[in-house]
Amino acid sequence: MKVFSMLCPSDRRNLGSLFVAGLLFWASLASLLPILPLYVQSSGATGQMVGLVMGCFAIGLLGSRPQLARLADDRGRKITLLLGMAVVAIAPLIYIFAESMVQLAAVRAFHGLSIAAFALAYSALVVDLSPPQHRGELIGYMSLVNPIGMGLGPAMGGFLQAAWGYQATFLASAALGLLGLALLLPIREPRIEKHPPTQRHRRENFWLQLAHPAVRTPALVLLLVGLSFGALTTFVPLLVAESGVTFNVGLLYTAAAIASFTIRLPVGRASDSYGRGPFISFSLVLYTLSMVVLWQASSTLQFLLGGFLEGAGAGILIPMMAALMADRALPNERGRMFSLCMVGFDVGIAMAGPVLGAVSDQVGFRAIFGWSAVLTAIALLIFLTLSSKDAPHSLRFALGRGDDIYAVDSTLTSTHSLTR
Repeated sequence: MKVFSMLCPSDRRNLGSLFVAGLLFWASLASLLPILPLYVQSSGATGQMVGLVMGCFAIGLLGSRPQLARLADDRGRKITLLLGMAVVAIAPLIYIFAESMVQLAAVRAFHGLSIAAFALAYSALVVDLSPPQHRGELIGYMSLVNPIGMGLGPAMGGFLQAAWGYQATFLASAALGLLGLALLLPIREPRIEKHPPTQRHRRENFWLQLAHPAVRTPALVLLLVGLSFGALTTFVPLLVAESGVTFNVGLLYTAAAIASFTIRLPVGRASDSYGRGPFISFSLVLYTLSMVVLWQASSTLQFLLGGFLEGAGAGILIPMMAALMADRALPNERGRMFSLCMVGFDVGIAMAGPVLGAVSDQVGFRAIFGWSAVLTAIALLIFLTLSSKDAPHSLRFALGRGDDIYAVDSTLTSTHSLTR
C-alpha cells in the first residue's frame, strides 16, 4: 500500500472517492444477480427466454461501447462515470414496472449501459492517476471494488428478496446508485496529454481496430470467457434449483468475491515485475477448473468451491487485461483500447444467454458448465499461442519468459527485463 504515499494529496482524495463510488456501483449491480433470473422465470419464461432477457444486458454494453469510449477519451472520464452511475441508479426502478418479456429485455439492455460507461472510465481514470512503474499494483488495489461489491451485493439481494420480496431489492439497488452519484461529483480528473491518433486508433475505424493483433487476441480470449461468465451469472441460480441443493445462491457470488479480493492484492504488484502474461494464463486455468467443478457440483460445498475458483480467475483476468491494454495504449487512447478489448467479453455474455439457454432446454442446466469448461480451455490455448507476433514469442510472453512486444511504454519492457 506504500504506492499511495507516492501520490499527491489531491490524487489520493480522488482515488478514495472513486474507490467508494466503485464499491457502491458493483454492489448495486450484484445485488440483482441472484434474483433477476428467478424474477424473469416467475413471469413464465423458459430457460431460453431467461437467457435472452439476461443476455440483453450485454447487447446494451456492446451497442454503446464506441460512443462511450470516445466520450471518455474526448470529453473526460468523469462525465462517463456519472452517466454509468446514473443508469445503475435508474434501471432497478424500471424493473418494478416492466410487465412483459419485451419490456424486461429493454430494461436489461438499458442496464448494460452502466458497465459500458462506468467500468471503462473507472479503469482509464485509475491508469491516468497511476505512475507507470506501479500501474499494475494500483490497478490491483483499485479493482478491489469489484470483488468487494460483488461479495456484498448478492448476499444483500438474496436476503432482501427472501425477507421482503423483489421490490425491496430493486429499491435498495437504486439507492446504492444514487449514493454513488453523490460521491462522484467532487472528483477532479487530471489533464491528459493529447497525442495524434495512430493508424490503428483512427476514430472512424473503431470496429476495424479489433483486427490489430494487440487487441484481437485479448478480445477473443475475453469472448470465450464471457460465454462462461454469462453462464455463471444467468444459470447458476437455476442449476442450484435443478440440483435440489438448498442454500442462498448469493453466497456463491460472495465466495467468488472473497477469492477475487484475496488474489488481487499480490498479483497486481507482481505483474509490474514479471509481466501480465503468466497471470493471464493462470487465470484461464482457474476459470476452467471452476467450470468443471460447477459441472459436477451436487452439494453446497462444491458450489461454493466453484464460485471461489471462478472469483480467483476473474480477480486476476480482468485487472490484468486492463493493465495489458494500458501498456499497449497512449494516454488519450486508453478508453478506446480497453473498450475494444472488452467487446469480446460483451459479445460472449450476449451469446451466453440465448445460445446456452437453448442448450439447457434440451439437456438441462448442468451440461452448460461442461461446455463452458471446454471454452475456457480453448481460450488458454489461444493465449499461449497467439498473444504475441508468433507462437514462440506468444508462449514466452504467456509464461513470463518474454516481454510484451506491443507495449508502447519502453520503461515497462525494461523493468520486466531487469527482473529476469
